[in-house]
Amino acid sequence: MNPARIHDEFPAPTYRGAQEQALSDVRAAFESGNDVVLVRAPTGSGKSLIARAIMGCAREMGDADPTEATGAYYTTPQVSQLDDVAADDLLDDLKVIRGKNNYTCILPDEERTPVDRAPCARERGYDCAVKHRCPYFSARAVASARSHAAMTLAYFMRTAGSEVFRTRDVCVIDEAHGLAEWAEMYATVELGPRTVPIWDDLRVPAIDEGRGADDPAERAAQFADTLVTRCEDRKDELLEADELDAEEAAERDSLQELISEVSWFVEDYRDPDSATTWVVDQDEEKRITAKPMNPERYLRHTVWDRANRFALLSATILDKEAFCRSVGLDPANVALVDVEHTFPVENRPLYDVTCGKMTYEERDTTLPKVARAVARVMAAHPEEKGIVHCHSYGIQERLQEELAALGVADRVRAHGSDTRDADLDAWKASAEPEAFLSVKMEEALDLKGDLARWQVVCKAPFLNTGDSRVARRLADDQWAWYYRSALRTVIQAAGRVVRSPDDHGATYIADDSVLDVFERARHDMPPWFREQVDRMSVPDLPELDADAATANVSAGVPTTPTRSSGSEGAREAERHAPDSRDAERTESREERRSPMADVWDVD
Repeated sequence: MNPARIHDEFPAPTYRGAQEQALSDVRAAFESGNDVVLVRAPTGSGKSLIARAIMGCAREMGDADPTEATGAYYTTPQVSQLDDVAADDLLDDLKVIRGKNNYTCILPDEERTPVDRAPCARERGYDCAVKHRCPYFSARAVASARSHAAMTLAYFMRTAGSEVFRTRDVCVIDEAHGLAEWAEMYATVELGPRTVPIWDDLRVPAIDEGRGADDPAERAAQFADTLVTRCEDRKDELLEADELDAEEAAERDSLQELISEVSWFVEDYRDPDSATTWVVDQDEEKRITAKPMNPERYLRHTVWDRANRFALLSATILDKEAFCRSVGLDPANVALVDVEHTFPVENRPLYDVTCGKMTYEERDTTLPKVARAVARVMAAHPEEKGIVHCHSYGIQERLQEELAALGVADRVRAHGSDTRDADLDAWKASAEPEAFLSVKMEEALDLKGDLARWQVVCKAPFLNTGDSRVARRLADDQWAWYYRSALRTVIQAAGRVVRSPDDHGATYIADDSVLDVFERARHDMPPWFREQVDRMSVPDLPELDADAATANVSAGVPTTPTRSSGSEGAREAERHAPDSRDAERTESREERRSPMADVWDVD
């Protein structure tokens, strides 16, 4: 790596805000001998351009010995962030590669078939005459040959050990604050009818019927040994077939993935030198979930062994030491670069419209008050669009009902659990000053300018206390971690509506528990956000007036019904997890699948 090139590699014609100083600080940090640099840059500071400048410092092919790593990776856990990179003309030398199911086959009569279900994946020994033009394989070949390759964190981790995407000189991870949580999610092993094709043929033990504190995990590992053998037998049967249909090809791939996941769990669980603690649960239907805590060894294989130098970018790496410990890094060998916030604090105000606590026990009383507060905020912004962060689909549905009862339904849109992107795009494209009821859109959402001038945080985004990993940490008195995680999400949310120094947007806090987060995690706040909190005030909102709130909305504006997985099911889930971060995932199985399962290529 040659950090001296960092300013020359900056892709924009001019610097904005504190970018020039940030690059100088990053250069100094790498030149001081640090292999990892954390770049704490506020939302809207142009982290992608900073990332590209750092990537440009990677060793080039002409300066390297044959055994030396060259080039750079860019990766982010957010699919939308990768989409933004792909659409940015200033970043056109970053070759984006995605998972196979994002590309379709080009063979006749197969144009609607994803590449992972194409004839090459279904027929043994299939010789594709147009493989050189295959959208996936050609994109993969270009990305592997280019000096700058970009991909989601899921794809990056999944290709660990791949001969195609080998170790490079530099790796930049954007939105890196959740790296530990993403690693835990991807390393989690789920065993049940949905993930195990041969589940109905197995005798699944009750893993909590042993003796001793370690018996559930040990019994799960013993069952996993048997499972791997059975899955390999079935996979071999499929591999011996001359041709598979689409369903059989999907089963083969699922088995391959499952074998890798389960083998990793057993190997890591039985490794006396592994720092990972495994928490194993089993539900009433005997489905087994093995969850890793602090998967340092997992990250070593899937991330830290993939490059020589790393830059980790985020607005919300709140505690350097705690972050480093969570991802298996030694804080003494990691530098932290703080990027100044150049957006005027008066352009990003916080307002206190708290109505009570939104815990499950108090929600029935508080939520109608929150709805009234949202309606009054709408009246205060009669000609401006806004977003309401609902935290869960249960809250979203009930809030939509309450707002309809208040007479402001014509100005409200919502999204479904499986139509998120389409509903979001429709709202953004609308010229109406609508309120968009969102779930889990606190991160990686750019609502610059008139796309949104206000937002409401309905509930403190606490982690799910029903998750056994969260419960284990709280039992170990890790409350600072718990409140820091919630603060991180609130800070991310606050950055959605202010995207540049001349942009402006207001954030309204409706849940009393968010104020508790501000108090308990105050020492973890970046200075620029602490300034926002210190200036927070109670706004002078107009009284509720449905006619005033909807006066600027055209007649017949469509609203989107909530399409969650059943309202009663949503309420039941929240009853058992009062502070849930909402378990519903929007990523496809391709994005969820274990990084330990390499890309399944059938040449």
